[in-house]
Amino acid sequence: MRAMTRAMLGVAALAALTLPAAAQEWPAKQVNLIVPFSAGGTTDLFGRLLAQHMQKNFGQPFIVENRAGAGGNLGAAAVAKAAPDGYTLMFATTGPIATSKLLYKSLPYDPEKDLAPVVLMAKAPLIVAAHPAFPVKDLKELIAYAKANPGKVNAGTPGNGSLGQLASELLQQHTGTKMTHVPYRGSAPVMTDLIGGQINVAFDFMPTYIPLVSDGKVRPLAITSSARMPGLPDVMTVQEAGFPSFEATGWFAIVAPAGTPADAIAKINAIANAWLNSPKGKAQLELFAMQTAGGTPDDLKAYIKLELEKWAPIIKAAKIEM
Repeated sequence: MRAMTRAMLGVAALAALTLPAAAQEWPAKQVNLIVPFSAGGTTDLFGRLLAQHMQKNFGQPFIVENRAGAGGNLGAAAVAKAAPDGYTLMFATTGPIATSKLLYKSLPYDPEKDLAPVVLMAKAPLIVAAHPAFPVKDLKELIAYAKANPGKVNAGTPGNGSLGQLASELLQQHTGTKMTHVPYRGSAPVMTDLIGGQINVAFDFMPTYIPLVSDGKVRPLAITSSARMPGLPDVMTVQEAGFPSFEATGWFAIVAPAGTPADAIAKINAIANAWLNSPKGKAQLELFAMQTAGGTPDDLKAYIKLELEKWAPIIKAAKIEM
């Protein structure tokens, strides 16, 4: 009996040592938040704000790691292949989470299968802007001019496969017009050539154009979101111009490797939604000229599906390939 008692006590002691480690609640250590773009950009700055908020609420370090390259696909591939334990997350945009699948011949990961949706954070509209000397004052006049001069409107975007190009192609398909695409490497050269009159119009993310509009260096023609934006309240949306189903917005979301524990995903989702609904979160997003999103992981999954369904025929018809 004494031997049996000693054996049972030994088992109990071993269980006392091993069970707490196995039952540790997430997060029990540092969490890496991969941003698949260079430091200093909008995604990076937004990601760092998010990491600070998560770290404050969870009491563990949330470290932003920039892994740029291939339009965000290198960082996304690293996340897709990471251990699904909740300690590797990704904060990214439309491309690496969704449309890269449609644009690239081959990817080292499948966004739909290898990435688990966590939460949709925000949407960012694009602006359709023109050089002040270009003879159109709004989107309706641009459409009329493009119809009268097929192929003669030079439309600049931040690059092949960028959301700017996709938005311009979507507009052309909606309106039956044809413009000449002029791809650049990023927004800065687009703005430079638009100001200089080398291109007629630009399709690009709105925030960096607000100062140019205020200074009279460019003329805003339309916003691609479903509602007007506080930064440019007098600028009509494409929907208001007569195309009620039109929307082309970039978006930002948190995803994780497929198979990440549901408990970790639920906790991140809850804290993210609380921040988005707080006065501080709303104010910070307004500084980025973004619209608050939020919702459940299933909401993000459904949204990604709709985005793929919307952009697939546009990309195919325009023969956009990376």
